Amino acid sequence: MFTFTSETVWPALANIAIALAVFAVVILLVVWIGRRRGSTTIALDATLVLTSVWALGSVVGAVVYVVKAFTVDWAELDGATTVYLDWPDGIPCSVYGDAATTMLTCGSESLTSFVVGHASLGLRLLAATSHVTGLVFETTPVVVLAVICFNTLRGRAFTRTLTRALVGGAIAMLVFGIASDLLSGIAATAGLREALPTDSEWYPWGYQVTVTPLPFYGALLLAALAGVFRQGMKVQQERDALRRENETLADDTRGLV
Repeated sequence: MFTFTSETVWPALANIAIALAVFAVVILLVVWIGRRRGSTTIALDATLVLTSVWALGSVVGAVVYVVKAFTVDWAELDGATTVYLDWPDGIPCSVYGDAATTMLTCGSESLTSFVVGHASLGLRLLAATSHVTGLVFETTPVVVLAVICFNTLRGRAFTRTLTRALVGGAIAMLVFGIASDLLSGIAATAGLREALPTDSEWYPWGYQVTVTPLPFYGALLLAALAGVFRQGMKVQQERDALRRENETLADDTRGLV
């Protein structure tokens, strides 16, 4: 994810364009190398390179989260809580949205992203686990795509390896997606309870946990692709058997002649 901030929109858009241009340069470089080598699978080559880099970056990110849990005394939390922040007094707003002019409507927002300083090791590990599970969930389809490209480039487009990778990816997306949703809320509330005294008005009275449908959608998609590849493998096996039968029949016919 790329995020840039500027006083006007154009510098931010320019920075986004530069970041996207870097990706475009990488893709063009892979395409150029592929054309020089006479490759006929340039799209697969480019996809394999990008997914491999993405997966490697995720591994580095996961290591950073784990190392930070043991080397710093603060924890970064990102999850829904039952603590709501009131509308700031310095920002004018209309309570019911019935102002005569264009005006913000007063409201409150759940405290979701914050940092707890001097956090305990248990809280830091919980926060790291929440981040790592979310990272694994986001990276799983990328890894599956890399496995598909790698095997296809080596002439193994329909094999048990790919179907197993797709089924394993579906299970991973479901498990780590649900775990990420649950752990983010649990870690956020645990962080507030550790940082605030029990008699504080901001002390969260309960845990707010949520499971989004995204892990289920992702798991279903990969499971469906596993079915498609399994059917393709079956068709491929039938074609190979028919070819061998035709070759045997041709040899027998030549022998008779």
